[in-house]
Amino acid sequence: MASSKTAQPPRVTIPQLYLATPQVGDSTELALVLPDLIRDANVAAVLVRFAPADERSIIQRGKALVQAIQQANAAMLIEDHYQLVARMGADGAHLRDLDALREAFPTLKPERIAGVGGLQSRHDAMLAGETGTDYVMFGEQPARGARPAPDAIAERLQWWAEVFEIPCVGYARSRDEALAFAATGAEFLLVGEFIWDDPRGPKAALMDVRAAIGQNRSEG
Repeated sequence: MASSKTAQPPRVTIPQLYLATPQVGDSTELALVLPDLIRDANVAAVLVRFAPADERSIIQRGKALVQAIQQANAAMLIEDHYQLVARMGADGAHLRDLDALREAFPTLKPERIAGVGGLQSRHDAMLAGETGTDYVMFGEQPARGARPAPDAIAERLQWWAEVFEIPCVGYARSRDEALAFAATGAEFLLVGEFIWDDPRGPKAALMDVRAAIGQNRSEG
């Protein structure tokens, strides 16, 4: 059973930022951009997503990013390719669903982080907790079916934050979702596409989210 605690109001701390990259092909430019983003916005972790490629190319891309991310005092997690985590020196992996978590767990633990998303129900989330996941993520697009409405995602985040010790991550697709999910008590807030697509540039967008969630929480 996932570790639980006495139900209480959501925590009043500001969630830590978890930044997802675009799909990485050539990692050169991203390795130059990430350190300033991490330091200026106090990003706790970076989720690196790789464009399809052979194993050797993915490892090379990862090695080009891991030093930039870790030296800026953030953890580097990679999406899906858990078997390559140790070879590129990353801190862990984000797995797409419960089955992938169970498959990856013996390879990653106890030295590396194993987080999971794609959880279709509260029951799935609790099973992930029983497996020993380091975090559960709510708000990803599921492999099948529609993504839940933002209100439903926020409700799931608040439920988990109130009941369980294992951290939860809210995957926000917009600034408005980031504000809503930050108010739930979730320990981490994952932001990605809307940060990189912002016409002001990723730094302005990320700093805007950082300032907004801090102001929102201080006024709550």
